[in-house]
Amino acid sequence: MNDTLRLLKQMWSFLKIRKKWWLAPIIIILFLFATLLVFAQTSPLAPFIYTLF
Repeated sequence: MNDTLRLLKQMWSFLKIRKKWWLAPIIIILFLFATLLVFAQTSPLAPFIYTLF
């Protein structure tokens, strides 16, 4: 958990200092996609989520 929090802080400071705000939507979409894949593996709704792809 500590490593994840540190990574998030580093990403935020990178975006803030370097003014790379165009990366924020890409990072958010990747995070949502990864969350969906994790949820799809552990859920009884998996067959319905797989039909989206």
